[in-house]
Amino acid sequence: MDQVSESVVQLVEHFARLPGIGKKTAERLAYHVLRMHETEALALAEAIQRVKQNVRYCRTCCNLTEEDECAICRDTGRDRSRLLVVEQPRDLISLEATGAYRGLYHVLLGRIAPLDGIGPEQLTIDCLVQRVREGEFQEVIMGTNPTVEGDGTALHLSNILAEFPVQITRLARGVTSGSVLEFANKEMLSDALTGRQPL
Repeated sequence: MDQVSESVVQLVEHFARLPGIGKKTAERLAYHVLRMHETEALALAEAIQRVKQNVRYCRTCCNLTEEDECAICRDTGRDRSRLLVVEQPRDLISLEATGAYRGLYHVLLGRIAPLDGIGPEQLTIDCLVQRVREGEFQEVIMGTNPTVEGDGTALHLSNILAEFPVQITRLARGVTSGSVLEFANKEMLSDALTGRQPL
């Protein structure tokens, strides 16, 4: 790429660092940005800047929000006796889209994955335990992904929460083992919520 502008090279390199983006796709994205109208390209840059400056984690559940507390935690109409634990905000969005669940959430911001160097201390587990200790939850639903790491995380959490008087359940296996919640369709996630089972 010796004949290419340094600015284009840097843009390609930045795109290539995004998950799931290879060098060829990064090049296509960079050249797409070059072909965009200037106002559209600057609007994209501004949107990225706004996200980085304004979006933070909810102080209660660790969902993404622009306030101290997310809209779900602030919603007084939610069922406050149920808490659904998920790995990432995108899992929460997928489950919320089903309309089958009206309780509260807790986002772990990851899963226990020793091979990737991710231990329990790097997740929001302490915050979860505190919420269960201080809250009036009757059920904690493990909504971690049905993968080896997700199942291991759910088992670890169920062991920690066993001392509290709450029922611990797991999403039903309508969600295929090894899959990721954000890619499951609404009907499958709705069935998994409705058919959840004791852990």
